Amino acid sequence: MPIRVAERSSLVDRVIEQLQSLIESGEWPVGTKIPAEPVLTEMLGVGRNTVRESVRALGHSGMLEPRQGDGTYVRASDALGAALHRRLRRAGHLEALEVRSGLERDAARLAASRRTDEDLAVLRKALAERSAAWDSGDTDAFVRADVAFHHAVVAAAHNGMLADLYSHLTDGLRGAIASIVDAPLPDPRRSQADSHADLLDAIGAGDAEAATDAVARYIEESVSSLRALQAADPLPGPGPGSRRDGGMGREEGNRE
Repeated sequence: MPIRVAERSSLVDRVIEQLQSLIESGEWPVGTKIPAEPVLTEMLGVGRNTVRESVRALGHSGMLEPRQGDGTYVRASDALGAALHRRLRRAGHLEALEVRSGLERDAARLAASRRTDEDLAVLRKALAERSAAWDSGDTDAFVRADVAFHHAVVAAAHNGMLADLYSHLTDGLRGAIASIVDAPLPDPRRSQADSHADLLDAIGAGDAEAATDAVARYIEESVSSLRALQAADPLPGPGPGSRRDGGMGREEGNRE
């Protein structure tokens, strides 16, 4: 999408609109680092103050995210996503899980009746990567694989609005998973391997009731785990069997 030189009237508003268009059109996808201020100044044909103010406004809205010493990145693809990101920053993990519960039950129910063979292949691959990440002891890889699996379930529901809404909850989803995985809890409560495998089996069998039951199980396990962490002293942070270096910190002999 070509960038037009902004007119003199309402320069900041016009620059904001152009930057929003670049984001909403997908030319600057979520996670993209936007051009530096001098580059934007030249591209837009406006002063640096105008560019700075426009970028700052989109940062306040939640669509852009400045990172100290690194640059500015696209945080959300539209106004709804930006609003949800702002709300998620104030929400606790338990609130995020409650929202997930409703969305993921609906997604599982729909996926059980709408999934294609291609969807099942994606789900099996995602679950295999999740298991491999758990076995490797890499917390970051496990969280990414788990998020990918849940997004694959939502995609298998073939409901565009549900997929769009769920995509904006990824940060809250990732934070809740990481809190549980890297916590001093028994392995089954941290991995939730059985309930995730049961969910895939139910979707493959076209059993909507079993699929929603599997979602209910891992959500209940997650809520129970987070409440146990909140009751701990100190509130949740690394404890026995957990470390800050990105690993899962399972003690030797704890896994079978």
